[in-house]
Amino acid sequence: MSDALRTPLHERHLALGARMAPFAGWDMPIQYSGVREEHRAVRAACGIFDVSHMGQIGVRGPDAAAFLQATLTNDIDALAVGDGQYTLVCREDGGVIDDLIVYRLGEDEFLIVCNAANVDPVHTWIAGRATPGAVVTNRSPQFAMLALQGSEWEAALAPVADDGLDAVLALRYFQVIETTLAGARSLVARTGYTGEPGVEIMCPTDAAPAIWDALMAGAHAPSPAGLAARDTLRLEMGYPLYGQELSLTRTPIEAGLKWTCALDTTFCGVEVMRTQAADGTAERLCMFELTEPGIPRTGCAVLVGDDVVGQVTSGSLSPSADIGFGMAYVQSDLTPVGTDLVIDIRGKRKGAHTRPRPLIDTSPKKED
Repeated sequence: MSDALRTPLHERHLALGARMAPFAGWDMPIQYSGVREEHRAVRAACGIFDVSHMGQIGVRGPDAAAFLQATLTNDIDALAVGDGQYTLVCREDGGVIDDLIVYRLGEDEFLIVCNAANVDPVHTWIAGRATPGAVVTNRSPQFAMLALQGSEWEAALAPVADDGLDAVLALRYFQVIETTLAGARSLVARTGYTGEPGVEIMCPTDAAPAIWDALMAGAHAPSPAGLAARDTLRLEMGYPLYGQELSLTRTPIEAGLKWTCALDTTFCGVEVMRTQAADGTAERLCMFELTEPGIPRTGCAVLVGDDVVGQVTSGSLSPSADIGFGMAYVQSDLTPVGTDLVIDIRGKRKGAHTRPRPLIDTSPKKED
């Protein structure tokens, strides 16, 4: 692990007894008290994740908006200052280089958040195509990133919000604001990867320990959660993960992400996606759940009879519902909800059927 990068919160994780492991070149906390406990804490109250391994790419200049409109799949022109959107960057053949969140920080200034393993590919791809009026900068070393996720996120954030708490609380989903947290100017976005309400904090790297300490000292301190719980949380929601559901060999249309593609605009890979949207694809991504005990894992074959019709991309035992479930690419005609499938788990065949995403309902419950 001597060559692994460390986040500015590394010593905090060790002090909490976190199990550390390499992830995308970083030494990251995988779990603290246990995956199920951390998962359920986020669903029931609030958890905090150190996601400082994520990358940040800045694009600014008079041509920044037009350049990104021609580079990313979603509609950049739909963003007002302070808005963000989920989008992708793709090759000419439609293969996904990465899935991203892009924030419009000013009329001519944008910030892209990308996956840790793809910082260099994303930066290289975007910078290599930049027009003279769009300056692309890898800003990743400037930022640490914390994700505060769960229904009690507002109470957890309050002790560190030096000013503008009301403005943060007023943010709509995917909006971003600059404010002061524990003395440091930071970006706070109403985004996350868990399906729960919450925020993601992008702060100066050297300010992360003070913000973490202040959050953990509060009366409503969040529960530390590792990357393993983050994975089960996102999987319950049916959120794709790069390297599993998304890759250079899959297009957004195959992944069920047509809604992220402004097909009436022109961007890299759009012709392939228009054709696939009109004609369909041989395989599509679906969510499934087992109808008998078992835990599906990545790589398990999906069967109908004795025929292999697909492969599991992500699978687990749901900490919320206590059932085996996952996502898989299967023949497109097998994706309708309720289709019977079989998952081959280490030679044992387990019944399953396709189901809608998400696995569980995280919407606020109305009181009687």
